[in-house]
Amino acid sequence: MKKLGLDATDIRILSAVQSHGQLSKTRLSEIVNISATPCWARLDRLKAAGFIRGFHADIALERVCDFTQVMVTVSLTHHRKSDFDRFETWVGSQDAITECIATGGGMDYVMKTICPTLAAFQSLMQDMLEADLSVDRYMTYIATRVVKATRPNVAKLAASTARDRTD
Repeated sequence: MKKLGLDATDIRILSAVQSHGQLSKTRLSEIVNISATPCWARLDRLKAAGFIRGFHADIALERVCDFTQVMVTVSLTHHRKSDFDRFETWVGSQDAITECIATGGGMDYVMKTICPTLAAFQSLMQDMLEADLSVDRYMTYIATRVVKATRPNVAKLAASTARDRTD
């Protein structure tokens, strides 16, 4: 995929909205250190180009309700495109699955699930097995606490990528 050329100001804008979410035109321009109108124009360009998928709140879920978080690795029996598509479509329809990453290596997928109870999680796994998804095996890992949950440092990654292109 061709990457749109981003300069240091674009990276500062992306970092600012990642860290702070939606900001006023004035506040964003202060953080990025350019005047408001060109800053807002750049933000609009970054949104239109698909660099910003949306703005989200980081909810302290543990303060809202009790829940059970379980990580699940899944391996499919067959590795045909239709098998992957069927599994991924099913995953997309499940609210309790909050993240699913396709992987290479021993397992095909790693999923993060958040359910109100362990019984609800077990029901989700039963539904997965009954959905004829060609699941060969799965392993579950109950999360006891979150040690770290952050977003990647956009500025460092972009700098590293730019450095790799010049080497």
